[in-house]
Amino acid sequence: MKLLKGTKVYSIFTGTCPVCQEESMYLESNPYKLSRTLKMEERCGHCHTKYKIEPSFFYGAMYVSYPVGLFFASVALFFCFFVLNMSLLTTFLIIVIEMILVLPIVLRLSRNIWINFFMHYGQHLKTKQRV
Repeated sequence: MKLLKGTKVYSIFTGTCPVCQEESMYLESNPYKLSRTLKMEERCGHCHTKYKIEPSFFYGAMYVSYPVGLFFASVALFFCFFVLNMSLLTTFLIIVIEMILVLPIVLRLSRNIWINFFMHYGQHLKTKQRV
């Protein structure tokens, strides 16, 4: 993953600060600790980037979570129905179970994607140079 450092892909999949990519945005690294899945730091400890740009900023991540969830469901559909030739009902049940199991990951990925729409790597360096 270090090879991708400096790209949005790195920040999205590691959950690191989108500006400096030096530390995690989340208080808990394990997304399956459900009471703390979406608990985030207020600011990055390295570059001091504020994560919540405005109140209710991450509501927009709901729009991102739909295609992310659809991707996971499509992979399960393809694998179960087309590769393993399972029945439609069995495939449906597997997709439902899978979606419940990957929900914390989908939530975090959606937030990571959403914040990376608005913030860019190295942005803190550009603002320091202007001052």
